[in-house]
Amino acid sequence: VHGGAPRRTFHQDKMEWSADSWRKFPIKQDVTYPDPAKLDQAFRQLQTLPPLVTVEEIDMLRNQLAEVAEGKRFLLQGGDCAERFADCQADLISKKLRIMLQMSLVLTWGARMRTVRVARMAGQFAKPRSKATEVIDGREVYTFRGDLINGFEPHDRTPDPDRLLQGYYHSAATLNFAHGLIRSGFADIHDAGKWDLGFMANSTKRELYHAVVQEVTDSLDFVDTCGGGSAREFQVIDLFVGHEGLTLEYEEALTRKAPNGKSYNMGAQFLWIGERTRQLDHAHVEYFRGISNPIGIKVGPDANVDEIVAVVQKVWPNPQETPGKVSLITRMGCDRVLQALPPLIAALKKAQLPVVWVCDPCHGNTHTTASGIKTRDVDRMLSEIEKTFEVHASNDSHLGGVHIELTGENVTECVGGPEQLTENDLSLNYTTYCDPRLNYAQSMEVAFLLTRLLSQQKKARKRFADLAQ
Repeated sequence: VHGGAPRRTFHQDKMEWSADSWRKFPIKQDVTYPDPAKLDQAFRQLQTLPPLVTVEEIDMLRNQLAEVAEGKRFLLQGGDCAERFADCQADLISKKLRIMLQMSLVLTWGARMRTVRVARMAGQFAKPRSKATEVIDGREVYTFRGDLINGFEPHDRTPDPDRLLQGYYHSAATLNFAHGLIRSGFADIHDAGKWDLGFMANSTKRELYHAVVQEVTDSLDFVDTCGGGSAREFQVIDLFVGHEGLTLEYEEALTRKAPNGKSYNMGAQFLWIGERTRQLDHAHVEYFRGISNPIGIKVGPDANVDEIVAVVQKVWPNPQETPGKVSLITRMGCDRVLQALPPLIAALKKAQLPVVWVCDPCHGNTHTTASGIKTRDVDRMLSEIEKTFEVHASNDSHLGGVHIELTGENVTECVGGPEQLTENDLSLNYTTYCDPRLNYAQSMEVAFLLTRLLSQQKKARKRFADLAQ
């Protein structure tokens, strides 16, 4: 049940768009609220609340993503699979920012390429699920859909519209604290040596990171001595946030028309459409086609290539006017990426759609252990990243970013990595409510791999350019 007018099926592609026109389309991953009046009340209250981000920030991110598409920057997206309201704590927010900072420092220094950081934070409170209900202790209950919808405990599974408001307030608190940290010098590169290395147990990686920090510090000292550069450039970073635009009542309520006449989702700078909700003639694609935010589209190995092209064309009818608008986030799995990705790249190139290519190495490499624990193998994730770089290089394209479910905490949810975690270690600190996340050390392993691959890609493109002259 949606707030406001009842939904009817509607299939005209060229109908006039509005923030609520999605209500006329069929929808996947819908939520049934038992009290429509309560939903409508929460929806109308959300509409009156201030924006969480600004139009200027949204446009700035799109411009930076346009540079990613040109190979001038690299996109680093990372954060929780599903945020929890209980995780809106100073220490946990600081850890999320710290791991993003450290990964981007390694990438920028090692690959000599500026990064764009988009945290899966301050809004990633909802998750798609394969079933609407499940049986727990002989009783059928709603599946947990994320804190934005219902509670994790079986007795708290009824969808509650008040959680939409709680999602807004927790997002606002998270952003307020994060911006305060940045303004206070938390991201000052001069202090990179003081950033906590936490749980990086592998001595080789620790030494590599220390070497990067030392080289960066020495370079900054030289610049400072020469009087070059702006101090602010090294002290403050751009903070962008993103989440899956799954709960369309929430997204509609935070959609506002700007003075420039365009409509923006003011709940985050970046949103993406999930693999399960990107049907061409359905509600999510209809909503996304009208907002001016940069957006992502998740694509798995079984996707129909022609349909993906049609979806991109629908949400991005004028690519030359809005470069950086669309990112394709491929989640093929390490066993299928070599076969599934090339036709997709070829189709987008033929259609002259210069998307930002992003690799999600997490979702295609998830498996369940014999004891029923969902996990991911770090080696398989690293392999998918390497193969994705390889495919793009072979198809006259380039990988522009990665999209990773990670945390700055010392969790034990993925096997492998520097600590060589096994399935027997998963129970030590398995805290996710949904999908497994890379821990601190495993995330840094990804950063060092990306540095090597980006350096190789950069050298190869330079050789090609030299030969072309």
